[in-house]
Amino acid sequence: MADLYDVTAAEAARRIRSGALSPSNLLASCLRRIDALEPVLKAWVLLDRDAASRVAVQRDIEAREGRFVGPLHGVPVALKDIYDAAGLVTTSGVGAWGHRRPIADAASVARLRAAGAVILGKVTTTPFALRDPTVTGNPWNSGHTPGGSSSGSGAAVGSRMVPLALGTQTVGSVLRPAAYCGVVGFKPTHGRISAVGVTPLAWSLDHVGILCRSVEDAALGLSVMAGHDPADLHSVAMPVEDYAGALTAPAAPRIGVLRPLIERAEPDNAAQITATVAALRAAGAHVEEAPLAASFEGLHAAGDAVSRCEAAAFHRDLYARHAAEYPMHIGEAVKAGHGITAVDYIAAQARRSAFRAEMGAVAARYDALVSPTAAGPAPKGLESTGDPYFCAPWSFAGMPSISLPTGLAPNGLPFAVQLCGAPWSEARLLAAAAWCERVIGFTETPRA
Repeated sequence: MADLYDVTAAEAARRIRSGALSPSNLLASCLRRIDALEPVLKAWVLLDRDAASRVAVQRDIEAREGRFVGPLHGVPVALKDIYDAAGLVTTSGVGAWGHRRPIADAASVARLRAAGAVILGKVTTTPFALRDPTVTGNPWNSGHTPGGSSSGSGAAVGSRMVPLALGTQTVGSVLRPAAYCGVVGFKPTHGRISAVGVTPLAWSLDHVGILCRSVEDAALGLSVMAGHDPADLHSVAMPVEDYAGALTAPAAPRIGVLRPLIERAEPDNAAQITATVAALRAAGAHVEEAPLAASFEGLHAAGDAVSRCEAAAFHRDLYARHAAEYPMHIGEAVKAGHGITAVDYIAAQARRSAFRAEMGAVAARYDALVSPTAAGPAPKGLESTGDPYFCAPWSFAGMPSISLPTGLAPNGLPFAVQLCGAPWSEARLLAAAAWCERVIGFTETPRA
């Protein structure tokens, strides 16, 4: 079937398990889609076609024999090219001077393989996952940015090249590309998924995240990758919930609206979010205004200081050898990080902790807090990846958040809304998001 590439990850997994879909046929459809769109979108760094095909054939055999490796059996997945995959170069979006050739998978990639996923290859990332843009175009209009730093992940999922991709978010690099590309973007609480084997930007801020086409996909991906990893100093041994089960019959959620953030968005986007909230209320959600913690003041500056300081620490030796080869934004961040004092770094971390405590207490009163994912639809041009302002608070606080597409702007590009939850409340947040997703009913697809 020509439209197999349009299936979601969760639906693909169900069809494969029922015998209605062959992993090889699904992969072949994705590859045809890639061949058709990649010359324009430029989302891929490495398409591991032969290896993926061999794995898909093996998944075919196993499925016919009634042996299923795991919940993602036969589902193709793309990796942002800061994730290690054994035998594949990790470019981190820079030249050969910054490459590495891992012999082991990143912890998250290993868990995907153990769940039966077919690793299709690597997609583009901005250099070292900061702001210097890639050549990747937006699937809704290739003259607009797909966002960053998970540029290829957003474009590949948005264009239906692959049903699920991994990204990372230090500030806004999963949810913003998802918003710009009309897909679902999800990051859990910081420390919920191991970041071992992922090129760091800032250890205390980096989140493993998922770009996909439904909330159910996000829950499925989280259920596979969540869990404590002693090898990751930032991994936390918190109980893992039944994320997929939480979506079975979600109740109308209690929603807190962060009005000060909505009012900072572009007028059309703010109007779209306000209309979306009204539709959720009409459908039965309990909606009320929620306060923004006083510690929000200064949070962005604190998060930026932490990011730059930790980037400087990670890049110290490489930057000493290759400073002239660093792209502008990551180079400036590393250089600036060297000038941040220990006192200022500790103060910035304290500001983050204060906001997490205060805003976490607010979020705990709701199933989800509503705010913009981005100021508006994807900006025109590939010179910028867009503004991460609206995603930053939840990254800096390490709180779980998810972006849902809500409609299309007059220029045909997607609008989105962001839902945030209290720390470690992923099941509750995903259930609320699934309920909202059904009410919103976004079904549009790119014209290509």
